[in-house]
Formats: sequence, C-alpha cells, structure tokens
Amino acid sequence: MDTSPSRRPDQAALAATVASLQTRARTELAELVAFRSVADEDQFPRSECEGAAKWVADALRAEGFEDVALLDTPDGTQSVYGLLPGPAGAPTVLLYAHYDVQPPLDEAAWISPPFELTERDGRWYGRGAADCKGGVIMHLTALRALKAHGGVPVTVKMIVEGSEEQGTGGLERYAEAHPELLAADAIVIGDAGNFRVGLPTVTATLRGMTMVRVQVDTLEGNLHSGQFGGAAPDALAALIRILDSLRAEDGSTVVTGLEPQAEAVWEGLQYPEEDFRKDAKVLDGVELTGSGTVADRIWARPAATVLGIDCPPVVGATPSVQAAARALISLRVPPGTDAAEATKLLTAHLEAAAPWGARVAVEQIGQGQAFSADTSSPAYASMAEAMAVAYPGEEMQTSGMGGSIPLCNTLAALYPQAEILLIGLSEPEAQIHAVNESVSPEELERLSLAEALFLGNYAAGR
Repeated sequence: MDTSPSRRPDQAALAATVASLQTRARTELAELVAFRSVADEDQFPRSECEGAAKWVADALRAEGFEDVALLDTPDGTQSVYGLLPGPAGAPTVLLYAHYDVQPPLDEAAWISPPFELTERDGRWYGRGAADCKGGVIMHLTALRALKAHGGVPVTVKMIVEGSEEQGTGGLERYAEAHPELLAADAIVIGDAGNFRVGLPTVTATLRGMTMVRVQVDTLEGNLHSGQFGGAAPDALAALIRILDSLRAEDGSTVVTGLEPQAEAVWEGLQYPEEDFRKDAKVLDGVELTGSGTVADRIWARPAATVLGIDCPPVVGATPSVQAAARALISLRVPPGTDAAEATKLLTAHLEAAAPWGARVAVEQIGQGQAFSADTSSPAYASMAEAMAVAYPGEEMQTSGMGGSIPLCNTLAALYPQAEILLIGLSEPEAQIHAVNESVSPEELERLSLAEALFLGNYAAGR
C-alpha cells in the first residue's frame, strides 16, 4: 500500500466516517459497560471479567485480527491479544486499553446504574465508560474508519488488559516471559486523558505506585471500654496515629527518606488552583493540602492516601477497646523514585510510627514504577499533527498524570526503541474511580479521529 502523504485519506472524509461510527460506538460501549468486570472475585464473579474478555476477543476477530487469544496471565486474569497485519514494510503500532474496572463503590450514590450506560446532560455515564472500556471503543473506531478509506496503513497489535486496576502485574509478568509478543515501533496507551475537555493532551509522566496493608495488634481480644479504657492500648487509636504521621501540618505527604522528592517542581503545563478546586469538587472553605503549585503536588511529588480502614462501623458499635485494626494505603511516587525503594521506606516509616509498642505488620499488595516519556520522538510530531486536525484551533499539550499505569515501564524496558504515547478519555469531568463516572462522546469522536490520523501520519513518516 502506498502510504505517502498524498495517498492518505482525505481528512474531512475520515472525520465524517468517524462521526458516522458514533452510534455503533455507543451501542458497543453499552454492551461492554454491562459487564461488571472488577478483577476481584471477592466482589464480583470471575465470569463477569471472562465475559468482557470474550466480548473484546470477538470484536477483534470481527475486524479481521489474527492470532486472537485470551492470555492467562500469572495473576489469574486474562488479557486479550490480536494482530492486524499491515502493508509490507509498514511499522508496527501496539494499541493498549484495559477492560477491567474499579468497583462501583456506593451504588446508591450513582444517579443511574453503574453498569448501565446512560446518556445524561450530553455525557454517557457508567463504570468504565472512560476508564478504560471507552479506550477499547476508541481503538476500534479509529481502525474501522481507516478500513473504510483504503485500509490500516500500519501493522496493529492490540492488547486489552484484564487487571490494570488491581495493580497485580499479570500482564507485565506475561510480557516479560513473552517479550516478542508486544514488540512494536510505537505504542499508544489509551488509558490517560486530556487536561480538560476540548484540549488535546498527551501525558508525558506517570507517578508510580505502591499499595500496602498495615495491620495493628495490641490485645488478645476486645475489652470493655469502661472497665479497661484509659490503660489498655487501643489498636484503632494506634492506627490513627500511624496514619496521621503520613501528613505534615499543611497536609503534605511525609515519608521518612522521601524528603527530597517532596520538594520537586513540575516544569510545564500548569494547573490553576481555581480549576483544580472545581474539578476536584472541593467544598467551599476547605483548603487544598500541600505546598507548591497544584502541578507540583499531583505530578511531581509523592502522595499518600488512606484508601480504607477496617474497624467497627458506627452503627452497631459496642463500647470496646479495639484489639486490632488495619488500613489500606496507597503511595504515589514521581518519576525518578524507585517504587520498590519507596515501599521499603513506607514500611519502615509505618513501623517506626507505631505508639505504645503496638505490633505492626505491613504487607505489600501492589506496586508499579513511575514513567517518563521521550516527547521529542517522531511519534509525538505525528500525534501533534493529528490532534491539530481533530481539535481545530488547538495545539497538543503535554502534561503529567498523578495516576499509575505499571505496564508503561515494563514496555519501555522491553522495547527501549519504541515510542510510547499516552492519550485517552479520562479528563477531569469523567470522574474516573468515583461514583457517576462518565465519558464525553465528543472526546471519544475527536480522539478516535486523532488516532486514525496519527496512524496515517506515522506510516507516512517512517
């Protein structure tokens, strides 16, 4: 196939085709959102993830992908792989997304059912609509549009992960054991998002992550608070003190040994505080935590978050001194900080913070390295050109992202020559990981077009 610029699809015609595919995109996203594909069998049956994986595999086969396979990864989940051969001599592009989702949290707090795609106020609501089932649909739409205009000008590998949200590393370990499988010239990770709706953005950095469970024990069993309270060491009180040690007075994260990273500065696109307050829905009168710019705090510095505490709920609690308590803690770490070293420092900090000789046990349950992309690579120029067309009047921006995608570092290590770009549908209004997650259909259309144009640009430039 001739992939020279003069033979690439007409931009207006390609845009019209992408627009015509949006009804199909909504129908398919609804089908995919309907699977309660939380990769945790304690919350939802394994069959929900298996159903979502089969849906993706069937979709790839229908688009002409070869070697479609459900990969059994070491963490007990399945990732979906397929190969779409391109013209002889064409570059290979790996497209990534994931079909697993975060738990819905309080389903009663959802305005519409979390696993039923619902249109409201110009957005489509449902768990995974943006993160990252929408990414699957984005990839499919881009490829379909190109097929309608002469064919896909590159060889495409597509990998759709089944446990990204759990951080259990199944796909990373599988890729390390089968390094030839995902080898590519360029990799498009469809699991990031624009800085805000309508502003095309690639993500240049990701914070790494470590997740630990801390268990505190002080007594052989609960005791009557009237008979023993005041002298008996309270495990819940001990846990509260330990958790409080992770924050300075201004709310900055404090982990002994990570002090230099806590002063890091973000150079680049800034995040105005008033915009952040609006995006984060901070209540009037409540201060933001930490110091420095918002971009410093969320893209360049560590951040500890208490994700949950096991203790008696208020309703039904008895007047008892607690013998044991535990918490789940996430620590995000910026590029340049080794996640394994951060885990050791966090563990030592938690153990040292224990009051009254309380027994503390720390268990690591998830970890991923930070990532930093080379934004000077040719693929970024191809994407910038594509985004300028998909978003008329706007130039591509480069930002950081506070979240983690552990696979990125694995791919960078396995394929050091590959150019890695991060795009996606998770802009602030999407409220990913929260109740009432949604996706902007306009963003889905624009980014599908941008990806289609990028593939053409990239093929022509190689």
